[in-house]
Amino acid sequence: MNPDFHFLKLCREAFKAASDATSDLAGTEAAGKYVCMGADGTPTTKIDIAAEDAIVEVLKADGRSMRILSEELGELVIGRSPEFALVLDPLDGTYNASTGIPFYNVSIAVASPDLSDLKFGYVKNLAIDEEYYAEAGKGAYLNGKPIRASGNSDLKKSCISVYGYRQNSEKTFNLYRNVRRVRLLGSVALELCYVASGKLDAFVDVRQALRLTDVAAGQLILTEAGGLVTDGYGEDLNLPDNVMNRVDMVASNGHVHGKLLKLISRG
Repeated sequence: MNPDFHFLKLCREAFKAASDATSDLAGTEAAGKYVCMGADGTPTTKIDIAAEDAIVEVLKADGRSMRILSEELGELVIGRSPEFALVLDPLDGTYNASTGIPFYNVSIAVASPDLSDLKFGYVKNLAIDEEYYAEAGKGAYLNGKPIRASGNSDLKKSCISVYGYRQNSEKTFNLYRNVRRVRLLGSVALELCYVASGKLDAFVDVRQALRLTDVAAGQLILTEAGGLVTDGYGEDLNLPDNVMNRVDMVASNGHVHGKLLKLISRG
């Protein structure tokens, strides 16, 4: 079953606009220059604004009424009666982009106007050719080819991404002792996609730091690839209808999920 071409086309147009707007900035000192405090409560840089402004222009030109939630601008409604909501992280991995580390992306999720139903997820690396997307009920894809999460069930053989430094580091101590490899790559959306494509076995963030814009697209892509996403207690991850509130997340191939939850519960 092929994903919805109309949503895929819109996401690709948005990505191209962001890519064109940021290509000359990436890896430069100017990229990381502070501009203002974003609606999500984190600093906004010059490269963030460039990506968001370019994408918003594409969305305005689309012609459909939509509700946009984005890290920098907060919320914007185009038209009078939104057909859908679009959850946007115009540049996930700002530090990587600013310093020239090739791991940063555009992340877009399409949902019902009240965000109760995720319909489409799109994540594409701005530095190398990695395009992930998924439509609810129709599977997940990398560069047009179907992907599945790994089948590994052995933590001792697992490679996971773990964020638990500074805040709640005691929860992650047992993880470091029980897995084979740990990677922190600096771009949540892409790391979720790496779990979806079997490059990582799990992603854990117990800092109570993740926002809707960080995880909406990646969450759908991972679940469509056969993975599992919950909060830090194993409950369904209910995403907030705003860009301010934060959540914890455990996302995995499904096979190591229970073991991860047990380990972090001991912290």
